[in-house]
Amino acid sequence: MNESRSQSYADAGVDITAGYKAVELMKAHVARTMTAGSVTDIGGFGGLFALDLNGITNPILVSGTDGVGTKLKIALLMDKHDTIGIDCVAMCVNDIICCGAKPLFFLDYIACGKNIPERIAEIVSGVAEGCVQSDCALVGGETAEHPGMMPELDYDLAGFSVGVVDRSKVLNKANVKPGDVLIALASSGVHSNGFSLVRKVFDVENADLNVYVNELGGTLGETLLTPTKIYVKSILQLLEKVNVKAVSHITGGGFYENLPRVLPDNCGVKIEKKDVRVLPIFDLLMKTGNIPERDMYNTYNMGVGMAVIVDEQSVDTALETLKAAGEDAYVLGRVVSGQGVELC
Repeated sequence: MNESRSQSYADAGVDITAGYKAVELMKAHVARTMTAGSVTDIGGFGGLFALDLNGITNPILVSGTDGVGTKLKIALLMDKHDTIGIDCVAMCVNDIICCGAKPLFFLDYIACGKNIPERIAEIVSGVAEGCVQSDCALVGGETAEHPGMMPELDYDLAGFSVGVVDRSKVLNKANVKPGDVLIALASSGVHSNGFSLVRKVFDVENADLNVYVNELGGTLGETLLTPTKIYVKSILQLLEKVNVKAVSHITGGGFYENLPRVLPDNCGVKIEKKDVRVLPIFDLLMKTGNIPERDMYNTYNMGVGMAVIVDEQSVDTALETLKAAGEDAYVLGRVVSGQGVELC
């Protein structure tokens, strides 16, 4: 039992004993994420990880960090906190996999107005689930109480992940050429970007998020809180089967910002809008907010959470591999000479 306590600190708004309780409550969740490289349990000063270099001759470490943004407001309004951690992990590991790297471990940071141990453990349960889905270990984290800076029930969540890839297997956009094919991996929903606009359009602070919406096949709250899909295991399987030239994570900036990031200067992509399998939430958002179509494609994933580029000869194998991995994958468009994204 930890005998450390400070009544004076508690009177100032920070209950360190609540922190100890939160750690105890989250340990079972963290244990689910332990992989072969995990060296220590949570609670030390640093997270240790043994790097397995089997099959890797020239290791490159790839890191990513991100938060969940104002999607947290939906979790707070619904008082549901066990999925938002999946989003946090997803935003980091989905970026790492775009380099061809396998995520190894993850750390989270939770800032809160008041440490409510049960809620912190609930948040971490989602982080742990995200780590399980991406086969990376949750090796540590931090929970910080910020009395006077944040309302008691508010919190923010961010994370950091590290992965590894052999230098010879780092995805290089220089290999992309006109005639290559763009394959879409369907998203699970809005994922974790553009929620400031979502909140404005649906006036979520004053809306009943538990009302069933026919167009969505569920409630607005459930639909908006749907966790970001994690594509790590599917992409790793794909990398073993075909020559993947590039992978793009479709997040903030939508099609117009994220696809050009994996294209050389002499290449653009051409996508026919009829081929984009737009999810109902985006149709409802565009209609309700009277948002121009281009703004939608420049802000949201529109139903495409990840896109991969392969040569034409690899398309059938790529689709078969992705579908076998549980992905809703389909041909989205083609690489063409020029620059930018053409949606026609």
